[in-house]
Amino acid sequence: MGESRRLLAIRGEMMSESRIEQLCIDKGMKMTDQRRIIARVLSESEDHPDVEEVHRRSSEIDNRISIATVYRTVRLFEEAGIIERHDFGDGRARYEEVTEEHHDHLINVQSGAVIEFQNTEIERLQEIIARDHGMRLVGHKLELYGVPLKKGAGK
Repeated sequence: MGESRRLLAIRGEMMSESRIEQLCIDKGMKMTDQRRIIARVLSESEDHPDVEEVHRRSSEIDNRISIATVYRTVRLFEEAGIIERHDFGDGRARYEEVTEEHHDHLINVQSGAVIEFQNTEIERLQEIIARDHGMRLVGHKLELYGVPLKKGAGK
């Protein structure tokens, strides 16, 4: 057992493969122990971490994981269509797992917090707008930027 996998086992985290790990395996990617940790960190993220945050979280599991390894792995996962890169206007590329479930983003420009949401009315309006312009909508990205109305809101 590799050192990284041993560290995960010691921490009691040797569950079945994460969603990202399984996607990598399904795509025939070689899964080193360090890639497995990075995949797990990304799969378990409830936020949209940048590479530095992925590195920090991965290093807590295996301090031998370098920032260069995280950059290479994130780029590999992105090129394979497993994760998606976002630019929420804060100068950092941030990442999330690609899912079948569509959602949009509301970004708090003060805190950088990202809220994922779904709204059937917005989806319906986008279809109408496309149709009104003689188009059939095949995809879209919606990012809304805002500031909290009240102190402490939108975290």
